[in-house]
Amino acid sequence: MPLRTILRREIGGGESGAASAGRQISSIGRAVFLICLAAGAVPGVLYNRPAWIVIGVLVGLYFLFALKVAEQWQKAAVLRLGRYIGLRGPGIFLIVPVIDSVSQYVDQRVRVTDVKAESALTRDTVPVSVDAIIFWLVWNAEKSILEVVNFEHAITMSAQTALRESIGRHDLAQMITEREMLGRELQRILDEKTNPWGITVQSVEIRDVHIPQALEDAMSRQAQAERERQARIILGTAETEISAKFSEASAVYINNPVALHLRAMNMLYEAIKEKGSMVIVPSSAVETMGLGGLMGTASLAGQKQPG
Repeated sequence: MPLRTILRREIGGGESGAASAGRQISSIGRAVFLICLAAGAVPGVLYNRPAWIVIGVLVGLYFLFALKVAEQWQKAAVLRLGRYIGLRGPGIFLIVPVIDSVSQYVDQRVRVTDVKAESALTRDTVPVSVDAIIFWLVWNAEKSILEVVNFEHAITMSAQTALRESIGRHDLAQMITEREMLGRELQRILDEKTNPWGITVQSVEIRDVHIPQALEDAMSRQAQAERERQARIILGTAETEISAKFSEASAVYINNPVALHLRAMNMLYEAIKEKGSMVIVPSSAVETMGLGGLMGTASLAGQKQPG
């Protein structure tokens, strides 16, 4: 098989594009290739033996495509003539060039996926847009590679479908006030779907619930009217309690005119104790409380004091 065909097959197998080439040819493989090439070229030039150069190139090409590296959080699936033979990594591992191929590198760290459901109807027929975040990880790399073609896309589509279904089963008030309950329900639904793929959904968080602006204004007016109604009820209750206390006080004062006069005098004192204040009192009230002589005496005392 020509060398160009071998290179094309090795670089093109597994993942596609430039990322695939970077995966198939590791930096360690390149370093070993250069070492083997130098080890064959030096004696070949010194002793004038081209065979050493050819051997160095062949050995270097073998290690160039045979040495693979998986990161600490990665697993690599190796196929031999199209058949799955096992997982490799993390670290350095060897494959047989041309015969073996690395199909996919699976990241086993916790991942975060944004999911949006726009213009979904709630159970009370309110259009809402919901933003959610899904935390998930691959716990079995073998299943995630062999059971589903593109598990990341599958999880995103499944999450959007489950989110729309869950929105249709709840009222708007439940979605706004019970986000944790909705997140747990979505986590359970998604986990049941993804477990056969070797993937577990750790949690789902409802980030925001958007409602139409007109409906938001109507809800704001409704809340304002409800607060005003509660304020009026509280004010009426206070008035009822005050009138009841006044009724009890009148029962005390009706048979005790002295107490009533003392209360009136106290009220009059509270009114005129501030400097510069003036209070107009009916003459009948003054005669009833016997304040005429008292006020006259106070006035004479005020006139004599400066002299």
